[in-house]
Amino acid sequence: MQPLAFADWFPLWLSLRVSLIATVTAALLGVSLAYLLAKWRSRWSGLVEAMVTLPIVLPPTVLGYYLLTLLGSQSAIGDAWQSMFGEPIVFTQTGAVVAATVSALPFVVRAARAAISNVDSRVEESARVMGLSETRVALKVTLPLASRGVGAGIALGFARALGDFGATVMVAGNIPGQTQTLPIAVYDAVQAGDDATARTGSLVLGAIAVVVLLLITQVFARRP
Repeated sequence: MQPLAFADWFPLWLSLRVSLIATVTAALLGVSLAYLLAKWRSRWSGLVEAMVTLPIVLPPTVLGYYLLTLLGSQSAIGDAWQSMFGEPIVFTQTGAVVAATVSALPFVVRAARAAISNVDSRVEESARVMGLSETRVALKVTLPLASRGVGAGIALGFARALGDFGATVMVAGNIPGQTQTLPIAVYDAVQAGDDATARTGSLVLGAIAVVVLLLITQVFARRP
């Protein structure tokens, strides 16, 4: 395999595109699930939260194998997707988005759930007494008050999606110009002995991670 050159910066643009789509998806699913977990009192809520958190503790390649098994063309989901859209999920950019979303989701859920749980229930009850429905209480009271924690979780989710390697390479593969994200390109460059390309990609990923962490720090440093 020829050493990867960053002349066209395709891996970076693909990584940004995949991570942005994954972050939006994880934010929509994660905040909704976090709200449900924070308000739902059931013996099953702990199990649901454990399943959502599982991608954090699983080795990335194991997570990728599970996703590959679940979404492959031999599975019901993979077969239904291919019948509907005419292409498989695995070894495509769609597969990269799915892998990044699953990797980012636990960070969004855990941070958002903690923030939502810390909202003063008396404020929410006052809003209900004023006649607001549960949906309006959530949108007008709870989520705005929890916005700092929710935002931090989404930012961490973005950073995790951008840097995902193991699950992405298992599900989306390593196809230059198609599914090769920046972390995979860095790995390829190291394997090929192209230190300059590996250094450039690593510096870009490191810089983005530092910016995200600084944003999170600034969010929590502000007074509520």
